[in-house]
Amino acid sequence: MLLPLRLLLAAVGGVALLLAFPGYDIWPLAVVGCLCLALATAGARLWQGLLAGFVLGLAWYTPMFTWAGTYAGPWPWLAMSVASALYPAALGGLLALLQRGGAVRPVVGAAAWVLMEYARSVTPFGGFPWGRLAFSQGDSPLLGAVAWVSVLGLGFLVALVGGVLALALQRLLRGRAWSALGLAALATVLAFAPLLVPRPTDGPTMRVAAVQGELPPDYTRTLSADRGAMLERYLDQTQDLAAAVATGETAYPDLVIWPEGASDLDPVSARSGEETVAAVQEVVDAVDAPLLFGATSRTPDDAPRNMVYQVDPGEGLVAEYQKVYLAPFGEFMPLRPAMRHLSPWVDRIPDWDAGTEPGLLPVTLRDGREIAVGLAICFENVMDQAARDLALGGAEIIMVPTSNAWFGDGNQSVEHLGISRVRAVELGRSVVHISNVGVSALVTPDGQVHDQTELFTTDLVEGEVPLRTDVTAAVHVGPWVPLAAGILVLLGLLTARRGARR
Repeated sequence: MLLPLRLLLAAVGGVALLLAFPGYDIWPLAVVGCLCLALATAGARLWQGLLAGFVLGLAWYTPMFTWAGTYAGPWPWLAMSVASALYPAALGGLLALLQRGGAVRPVVGAAAWVLMEYARSVTPFGGFPWGRLAFSQGDSPLLGAVAWVSVLGLGFLVALVGGVLALALQRLLRGRAWSALGLAALATVLAFAPLLVPRPTDGPTMRVAAVQGELPPDYTRTLSADRGAMLERYLDQTQDLAAAVATGETAYPDLVIWPEGASDLDPVSARSGEETVAAVQEVVDAVDAPLLFGATSRTPDDAPRNMVYQVDPGEGLVAEYQKVYLAPFGEFMPLRPAMRHLSPWVDRIPDWDAGTEPGLLPVTLRDGREIAVGLAICFENVMDQAARDLALGGAEIIMVPTSNAWFGDGNQSVEHLGISRVRAVELGRSVVHISNVGVSALVTPDGQVHDQTELFTTDLVEGEVPLRTDVTAAVHVGPWVPLAAGILVLLGLLTARRGARR
């Protein structure tokens, strides 16, 4: 195959992958993207595979990450896109080595995808696992498999279906129609068999009320609004909720949730803490339900901390959680001297202080039940270990308080909600996904979205969601998927080398 055709296939594959994700929601195109890269690298030289993978990565990530430049400007966005594209480039090179004989090898090719996605999940600077194949599959028949094989394992299945179809196409073009038909049938079975996997949603229920406050006028990432303006919005909306409960317009919530950064006043500082807690306590007592809310606090060394605090009726602050997994370039700045050349925002981003304990809080509901609430603040939702820690720690429901205000009108917010959908099925837990600007929603353990809000609106997400304690197979299997993929790829390289010698 000529190089221009390989690069064209790679570019088409990158666009297909982009369109598979939330915002476009054409989930079958994830399979097409994997098919295109498999064909583009079959029989290619190493450098051709590297180049094809890089082209696919650029076509995929550059438009996907446009939201990263909303405030930071074009250079950080482009640098992020190029750096991310290096991972598919390495994948393309690996596929070229695995497929040097010219035939697509679906199983080892899918394992190579797992290694690429795992590498993105842990490197550099702790990893940036946004945009993995599994996170495009919220509406796919493959989704049920994630409860057994984890996010990385679901990515393997997507790539496997694409690889099998690529091999079928190769054989069809070589006149082997019956073989191609059999492979197409196999791909269909692989794609739809997970529909048979149950997605249980049974269990005792609780009623959640999650407040989406929107931004005050003239509020930006520079925090130009008056101090306390954000908190005031959440206080007012929760008072409105309390009034609706009192008049019978809506039912009592068992738990109220505010998103990340809902309070722009520090509830534990000497300057504003007492006043802030008193204001929050007033609305908590009015609604007669415990409240979890996001706020920024400070260490004794004045480093910021991303926190969730718990206030109970009549009790004041009773618990807190400090975010453990910080977002690179958002909550800490790697390579700060070099990054200063890309954006004037660099030195406005301090290095936040990271917590050390998983986000698990025991919460007593208004009916007296005590449940374990799992907290994944914003970026933590995309980190596999953070999600796994919550399930192993006994979380019966997952809360994802997030702030999407920094990313404008792009698809970042719906992409994030798509991650929560996959996590809900993977962990077998309800997820309350609450953003300060939207989109917000309740997600039941079968991955279904309920009461979804619009972007940049004031809203309230309410509903009954099941509580569950069963630990899915994926929680235990997930850490072993990269190792199994590595063994498959190693065996694939050895057999590819022997085949090349013959």
